[in-house]
Amino acid sequence: MISSQVPKVSVVIPTYNRPTSLSSAIVSVLNQEFQDFEIIVVDDASKDDSAYKIVCGFNDNRLKYIRHEKNKGGGAARNTGIIASKGKYIALLDDDDEWLSKKLQVQVDSLDNSSPDVGVIYTGYIKIDSTNGKVIKRKIPTERGNIFNELLIRNCVGTASLPLLRKECFDKVGLFDESLCSYQDWDMWIRISKVFHFEFIKEPLVKYYVHKNKISTNLEALINGEETFFKKYGKLLELNRKIYSYHYFILGTYYCYNKNIKKGRKTLLSAIRTYPFNIRYYINLGCSLLGANAFKELVSIKKRVSNSAELLR
Repeated sequence: MISSQVPKVSVVIPTYNRPTSLSSAIVSVLNQEFQDFEIIVVDDASKDDSAYKIVCGFNDNRLKYIRHEKNKGGGAARNTGIIASKGKYIALLDDDDEWLSKKLQVQVDSLDNSSPDVGVIYTGYIKIDSTNGKVIKRKIPTERGNIFNELLIRNCVGTASLPLLRKECFDKVGLFDESLCSYQDWDMWIRISKVFHFEFIKEPLVKYYVHKNKISTNLEALINGEETFFKKYGKLLELNRKIYSYHYFILGTYYCYNKNIKKGRKTLLSAIRTYPFNIRYYINLGCSLLGANAFKELVSIKKRVSNSAELLR
């Protein structure tokens, strides 16, 4: 039964200059088995009115359109949608991702039947190359309950398109940090995990498209995110040398990929000094001695051969 007054779920879709993928994202919500929702599209000052026309073209009163007059970033766009939302639960969908049809239904059922200390239900995802439609990998969740310590190591929850959250989460921990140009979702999961437990659906129910304009493939944004992460959580990271060293390793790898070999090598050395028992740190440091191009090629080969944890998230 569709509620015409107060929807159970508010779906927030931030968008910026992606009219084609926005349309596909909206369709994937409208095609959900669960239908008691509103869709709030927040246009972060796109260069034309394509997003507005797309929203109007669906002719569905569950769709709402809000436009920023100035570009503020994805975090601000999500915040605008969350503030405007009426639902008990919040679902976030990036404009270049899509949901499988049963995603909301299974998440709503799970959250309805969870204890109040569970604030987030997230799913797995299918990673797809947007240029050819090839499936790169299928990711299945593994972490549940109190995942705060695990989140300090890595974003084990994933992209913002995966979770269904109680709106109470934002009431308790606040909105997205708009100062972050990347890692916004990771930062939010860390903050929520201090208050709520996480649960997952062991299925990949989101199509996560990879392309050159995605923030997660922008090295400058990733470096800025990792540097800001150090500033924000440095005191906590220092309590565990292994975790602290891992973030040095990630940041050093980003620097090297971005051809800042000198800074990358220095940061990788910091990783080794902090925790000298991880062979990966020495391998990447050795690769850095061969120069930027060789580093990128050798580390990429090692990544493919070993099929280990991703060096670039």
